[in-house]
Amino acid sequence: MSDPSGPELAAVVHSPAPNFNRLARLYHAMEFLTFGPWLQRSRCVYIAELANCRRALVLGDGDGRFTVELLRSNANIVIDAVDVSASMLRELRRRAAPYSARLRTYCFDARHWQPANPPYDLVVSHFFLDCLNSAEIGVLASRLHGVVSTDGAWVVSDFAVPDGWFGRYIARPTISFLYYTFGILTGLSLRKLPNHAAGLGAAGFNLKQRRTWLQGLLASEIWSVTRD
Repeated sequence: MSDPSGPELAAVVHSPAPNFNRLARLYHAMEFLTFGPWLQRSRCVYIAELANCRRALVLGDGDGRFTVELLRSNANIVIDAVDVSASMLRELRRRAAPYSARLRTYCFDARHWQPANPPYDLVVSHFFLDCLNSAEIGVLASRLHGVVSTDGAWVVSDFAVPDGWFGRYIARPTISFLYYTFGILTGLSLRKLPNHAAGLGAAGFNLKQRRTWLQGLLASEIWSVTRD
């Protein structure tokens, strides 16, 4: 994994934005056929701990299953959902129709999007940061640090390569296969996991909780905000 040199970079080489539009209606089925319920479980593991959040920014939630669960479980939360895929956002709005009054969607590349309704007390990125390179994560985290409230949190779920034989012989080849497949299907140019922990840490977020599944192949985290 490569490390960002810091949250403020003189020049960041942006990878092309992938195109998930044609996968929007198939995404749930594809996910279940490959990982069963585990990705959704990792997304929702901290739902109960988010009951006091009131204003959330959700980045790249795909077809919106986590966003719907958050809206359903927390009747007071208002969500800004950002995704570069118009088709994925349509699926999200369809699923979240009963809660539409508390949902605002933005079809935009999150790397260049300026937060619309700060401050947020919650940022969520499930299986999204793995579509960015390490430098892009550092810049994104630095920008969002300024729009997250002092008691706010960033919830992250993503793939991981654990130490040991499972990481070398199972997790790493599995992740390489996923990158190769999504490269073909969406144009995703990345081929290895970025170091999101370095980017969030350098931007002023602190790892608070971490849980893993499938022997460490999936990880869910809560990062808190630190202030000088």
